Amino acid sequence: MNSKVFMVVRILLGLFVLVFGLNKFFHFMPMDNSSMSEAAMGYMGGLASTKTVYLVALVEILAGLSFLLNKYGALMALILMSVSINAVLFHAILEPGSIYGALFLLVMNIVVLIGYKDQYKDLLKG
Repeated sequence: MNSKVFMVVRILLGLFVLVFGLNKFFHFMPMDNSSMSEAAMGYMGGLASTKTVYLVALVEILAGLSFLLNKYGALMALILMSVSINAVLFHAILEPGSIYGALFLLVMNIVVLIGYKDQYKDLLKG
């Protein structure tokens, strides 16, 4: 992959997850709960009541900083993949009308994983 393209994607993904991770703590982006289904509200309520949403936020913030600072990016891309897949599944099952942001996250995460593919070679040796 072209290093300039990879750098742009890495920075965009870093900004995306950093902003959404910080928003989970500071609530600077308004969330329209009125359009959310009852099942989605129940799921989000469960995440909030168990404080799991803060763990997700922490992963997003650390991944965002990692991508922006270009340190430990390969590790954080792997860890962030669980958040990306869960976001897509949440939207695909409970809120399909608003899946585009989650798909953007997943695609960007996959592109960043591909960009770091040389760093994963030792993991795949048998």
